[in-house]
Amino acid sequence: MRPFKKIDVQDIEVLRTFVPADRFFVDNIHPDYSHDEMMIYGKKEPEVVIQIKSAQEASNIMKYASEHNIPVTPRGAGTGLCGGCVPLEGGIVLNTSLMNRILEIDADTMSITLEPGVLLMEVQEAVKNAGFLYAPDPGEKSATVGGNVMTNAGGMRAVKYGVTRDYVRGLEVVTPTGEILELGGKVAKNSSGYSLLHLMVGSEGTLGIVTKIIMKILPSPKKMTSLLIPFDSLSSALKTVPEIMKLPEVATTIEFMEKEVLDDAQEFLGKEFPNRNYPAYLIVSYSGNTQSHIESMLDMATETAMKCGALDVFLSDTAERQESIWNARGAFLEAIKNSTVEMDECDVVLNIDQVAEFVDYTRECSNQYNVRVRSFGHAGDGNLHVYICKDELDDETWKKTVEEVMDKFYIKAKELNGQVSGEHGIGHAKKKYLEDSLGETQMTLMRNIKRVFDPQGILNPGKIVD
Repeated sequence: MRPFKKIDVQDIEVLRTFVPADRFFVDNIHPDYSHDEMMIYGKKEPEVVIQIKSAQEASNIMKYASEHNIPVTPRGAGTGLCGGCVPLEGGIVLNTSLMNRILEIDADTMSITLEPGVLLMEVQEAVKNAGFLYAPDPGEKSATVGGNVMTNAGGMRAVKYGVTRDYVRGLEVVTPTGEILELGGKVAKNSSGYSLLHLMVGSEGTLGIVTKIIMKILPSPKKMTSLLIPFDSLSSALKTVPEIMKLPEVATTIEFMEKEVLDDAQEFLGKEFPNRNYPAYLIVSYSGNTQSHIESMLDMATETAMKCGALDVFLSDTAERQESIWNARGAFLEAIKNSTVEMDECDVVLNIDQVAEFVDYTRECSNQYNVRVRSFGHAGDGNLHVYICKDELDDETWKKTVEEVMDKFYIKAKELNGQVSGEHGIGHAKKKYLEDSLGETQMTLMRNIKRVFDPQGILNPGKIVD
């Protein structure tokens, strides 16, 4: 491929015509556009930032960029954790955050149609007020739904309900060459050729720019109750998870956490967490429509946990206790980030019966390299979030340590037949681990797919595949 074009005065004059002046930035670009939430993955200044409000605006910009070989990096709220929206080649950052309208909640087809810039918290609230459930529940509620679609975000309810991909029915997409495509729709099923719709989900803005989304919604369960289950070790807690998963009813959530992470969250929030003096915990939640049904599920889970070595089982059946638990769980990432000067994250996903072995291995690495490691995650679907913290390490030691420890984590995940990412994606930060994990045949297929959609490689260059 020929080198990307640097934007010049003539390009700026043309690009300015595509949007109003208050949505075009060239000299006064906010520094946030140079990075995402993980500063360790670098900063790169874009040459131009354009805020779009329609598919046609995106189409006009992409046609011009394609004709002139200008790189374009799509961006939502910038809450990603793998450098996915860092404009590695400069060029244009195309921000979809102002495309933030909920267009329709259709009760008859059980769907919601919205623009990609709607925040997760906004869509959850709107659907709840309409008497339905938006099932995907990623932890970062200020992320955009478009970003959730592009990373196939999971979240705490994935055990029962699945991940974002399972709810995407239709997308309006602008291709790298400027065509506007309608993929899928409100229909509940579709076997009409290759599923370009689902190929687009999880593509991290490398194949197209999403400008409209149709999502499935569900009837809202009337009740949800959680169990807080302490153990004498995290290994014991995690070994209990497969037994809970074998019960007749699927739990809505099964989360794991260590006391150290809980302490970080308590300090960060400035709030007391109930029953917090145990080494490790599971949070197990069930949802349903009758109290008797939920009680029977809770009884089975309690009996199973106690047989597996739980130290106690605490019922969180009041709004106050539920809020306390889930506020703490939702703050884990920010709390760990707040406790250190810099960190890196491993987002592997494993078979649920191997999570305990992997977590034990991270502790061994922590001791071997004398570096602080924190972990939490979705025990019910095997998705771990493991953070390596810089703390007092000098820059040279930190760089060497984090590279070696990360390599060890991903080698171990491959040994256990795990995958590189459960929900945060690849971006540019995890590309080498993806290549090591998948092998040349799959990577070649991915490169060929990228080439078909984006023959010049201008859309989000440097992410997932080269």
